[in-house]
Order: sequence, then structure tokens, then C-alpha cells
Amino acid sequence: MHELANQRPRHGVLQALREPDACRDDVLGQFVQLASQVLGIPGSFVSVLDDSDQYIRAGHNFALKQTAREDALCRYVVDNDAEMVIPDTLLDTRFMTHRYVTDVPFIRFYAGVPLKDREGQILGTLCVTDGEPRAFSAEQLLTLKMLANLVISFLEAWHAAGFTDPVTGMPNQQRLMRDLHYLAASGDLSPRRLVLIDAIDMPRACELARTMGVGPVEALLKDIAALLPQRLRPAPDERLYALGAGRFALLTPGDSPLSAARIEERLREISADLGAGLSLTLTAHTGESDFIAGHFSAQEILRRAASALHEANGSGVPARAYNASTDVQHTRDFKLMHEFAAALRKEGGLYLVYQPKICLRTGAPVGLEALIRWCHPEHGELLPGAFVPLAEKTGQLPTMTTWVIDRAIIRLARLRDSDIQLPITVNVSLNDFADEGFAEDLERKINRHRLSPSLLGIECLETERIMESSLAMRGLERLRQRGFTLSLDDFGSGYSNISYLRRIPLDVIKLDRSLISNLATDIASRTIAHSIISMLKALDYVVLAEGVEDEETGRLLSEYGSDQAQGYFYARPMDDKTLDAWLLQKQDAP
Repeated sequence: MHELANQRPRHGVLQALREPDACRDDVLGQFVQLASQVLGIPGSFVSVLDDSDQYIRAGHNFALKQTAREDALCRYVVDNDAEMVIPDTLLDTRFMTHRYVTDVPFIRFYAGVPLKDREGQILGTLCVTDGEPRAFSAEQLLTLKMLANLVISFLEAWHAAGFTDPVTGMPNQQRLMRDLHYLAASGDLSPRRLVLIDAIDMPRACELARTMGVGPVEALLKDIAALLPQRLRPAPDERLYALGAGRFALLTPGDSPLSAARIEERLREISADLGAGLSLTLTAHTGESDFIAGHFSAQEILRRAASALHEANGSGVPARAYNASTDVQHTRDFKLMHEFAAALRKEGGLYLVYQPKICLRTGAPVGLEALIRWCHPEHGELLPGAFVPLAEKTGQLPTMTTWVIDRAIIRLARLRDSDIQLPITVNVSLNDFADEGFAEDLERKINRHRLSPSLLGIECLETERIMESSLAMRGLERLRQRGFTLSLDDFGSGYSNISYLRRIPLDVIKLDRSLISNLATDIASRTIAHSIISMLKALDYVVLAEGVEDEETGRLLSEYGSDQAQGYFYARPMDDKTLDAWLLQKQDAP
């Protein structure tokens, strides 16, 4: 791969120049027209040569578009790295029988100079031609060279804009894709590895940008770009790329010691400079994909490495290698989320079920919890655990919450004057509470249907995260002020729950099923549950126990002072029609 590394700068530009680009070629067309006008020679063109072909990127009074390299007059300019002037091709033994001399385009005069970049790489030629022999002065040759310098300056600027990351100056993602394309096109069958590196926590970087401006974040990225080669010490046949948003890539041979795990180790706990004497400790995550270039497209190679990186990020581990089975699951999840988004936009598939809450003193239903279900056309009945975590990752929770609330309110409005009307509780996430307009919108919806806010309960999920958000805490206060009942979910499932009681405005505390699941068989569980319920009642909360599945557990909860219970022992979640019939039956029971 050493040969590839040496050729890559030239081949990267050549690969780019071989592909059509209307804006680039329009500018090159103006250059060749200027060359003809200034030098007084009718034909002119810019050519690019690779190992097999010549491509005419722009021509003025020159109709050829592509030729074999062996037929190109320009190959002598490129191969000899020197200008070439032929006053009369019929008098030159190299060209007197050449097909482009004796036939269209009938070149009798040719002058060409190499297009050489600042690294000394020859990309092609700038040439002028005529169908008649002519003299070409030293002054004209100097002018042609000056024009060639302008052309190469433009091409370097164009290439830098398209293939260089503007902040770090490193090769960018487009350049990576070109290099992968070149490996495949060249027939390279060597095992390779692509490692993606998330060097910084982008939400944290965005917060820095909001508080300190973009400058420090750009300084951070530049410093990371300087630190990477120092820490990783890539070999000459290994190349680093900047893919944007704090993400970098390393393309290596398959047997390189720079695996995803090794890279993460070398980057562990290093600090990058923000400027003004500030620094940030990096926490890198890496993902890798091994490949042979000709076996996969460049897009697929990058996608596999990205899949491994996302798995590392999502699992909270420092490094991951591409795993086909995990990738299949991610693909399924991605497809599922697209289908879920579509289901939220149209009726069908998604529906609500309601699980009753039972008064332990009277045995009567006193409320309902709304739970979303999805009848998927391919996977069948899906419970929330199959799609709600994915909805959270893709930012669809607020849309889902709105969908659930709207349909819960429809039920409340339908039964406004009914004897089987019961309050409904819906689950709400951090983003909803933090939305400044959430409480006001909810109040507007309730008022529009002439309902009391007390009929719609709000259950807090992600309690610890809510406590960390001042916006969410203010959102809870706004809901409480408007008369909505607030419940705390899963109390007793962690060690920090008691601190919530002092800080969050609550009406109902739901005991987690883990706290009561062993009441009927375990003395310690009974002691703990009894103590917690007594404390909550002393603080004047309504206590609701969820997950009750047997009569003895319900009896003990009632004895300990719990107000309400919810679970399969009393009733499973039911759809609208089934629930209406169940409530009517309960109402008619003696």
C-alpha cells in the first residue's frame, strides 16, 4: 500500500477531475477561450490523463472529449514533465502518421504545457492547436505557462473546497469516498480497515458554542486534528480524515495495529485546547469495519463502520467492531421508526388501551392509565418496550405524547356526561415538561372540550433527568397551577427516590412492582413496603401500587394503607369498547 499512499494525492484529484462538474468545467471553458483569444490560436483545451485515458475537461474549437492515453499528444507533455511545441506535426516523425493528425481533428500545430500542482504532481495539460502549421514564440509559450498556472490554482482551490475539511484542513468525507472508490477501481484486493472516531461529545460542544461562540469549538477541532497524528502515529500508508461534527476516520491496511480498541486507548483522557487557557478532556468512542474494497461500495464500507460506532456510543462502550447481526437489528429498528413516524401521522395501527386503577377500600375502579399499543402489519402486536425507546432516540416522543393525549381527551369528551367516566393518566417525558408551551396547550385542549383538568393526570417518567432540568421543573409547576394531577412513576425502584418528594410537586405516588412483587412470600419485603407506604401517607400523598397479581398482595397493601392498586389481578389493559363493557358490568354488579 506504500505505492498507493504515494499516488493517492494525485489520484484523488484525478478521480475528482474525471467526474463531470458543470461549475468547474464552465470555469475551465472560460480559461481555454481566453487562451485562444490571447494567443490568437483557434483551438484550445484542458486535458486530464490517468493510466489509461485522456479526458478533455474543457475545449474551445476542439471537439474531442476522450481518447486512449496512447493516442494522446498530451502524454508526451505529462511523461516528460515539460512543455512541448510542434510547429508542424507532419514534419515530426512521432506524429506525421498519427490518427489525429491525418484525420479529425487534423492537428497540424500543437503546443502544450503541464498542469503541475504545488506538490509537483502533474494532473494534465493546457494546450492550443490549429489545423494549419504555425510558429510559436517564446513570449507566447510564457503566456501559455502563465495561463496554466492560473488553471492549476483554480483546480487546487476547487479541489480543496470539495475534498478538504475547512476547519481542520484534513481530507474530508468526500475525499475518503474518492479514495475508497479508487481502491476498488484499481482492483485492490488487500484487506483494509476503516475506523471511525467520535472524539468529542457533540451535545457538550454545542453547549460550548452557545455559551462561548463558534471560535472555541473550531479551536477545539483544530487541536484534535493536530493531536490525532501525534497520538496515533499513523504509518505512511494510513490516512486520517475529518468527517465533520467532531468525527474522524482512519483508513488502514487490515493488519495495522491501529484497531478501534487501540485507537481509543491512545486517545483516552487526553485534553484538547479551546483557547484562552481552556481545555476539554476528550472521551473517544470508536467503531471499525474490515473490508476488501472491491467487495463493497464506498457507501457500504462507511455505513458499516458508522454502524459499529453507533453501537459503541449506544452501548456506552469505548470501541466496537462491525457485527452483522447487530447491524441487522439496527436496520430493523431504523425501519421500524420510519414506520412508527408514518403511523403517528395517519390513523391505523396505533391505538390506546386503558388499565383500570382500583380503590382498595371499595374495590371500585377510580381511574385509568392510557397505554399505547401498535398492531404492526408485519410484526403483529407490539408493546411499548419494542418502539418507545427507539422513539426517544429519534426525537419522536413529543409527537407520540401528543397522539396519546389527543385520543385520551377524545375518550373523556365522549363520556363527558356518562356514569362510567373516569380520570385518565398519560405518561409524559422530560422534553414535554421542558416545553414552555406544553401546559398551556394542554389546558387549551381540555377547555375546548369543556372538561376539568382534574380528569387528565400526568405521570412523570425519567424523574432523575427531570430534577436536573430547571425547564422541566418549571413545566411541572405550570401543570400543577392549572389543576392537572401529577403522578410519580416507579417509586421504590432506586435509592434516590425519597429526595424527589421534597422537590417535585406531586399528588400521586406509584409504587414500583419490584417493591411489592414479593409481599405475599417475603417478610423483609412486607416490612419495607409497610414503612414506605406509612411514610407516604404521612406526607399526604395518594399511594397507588402497580403490578398486583394476586389477592394476598392486594389485601396486604390495603392493610398497610395504600389507596389504590393496578394489575392483572384486577384488570388487564383494555381497548375502548372492551373497557366500556367492563365498566358497565362493574357498575351493574351488586
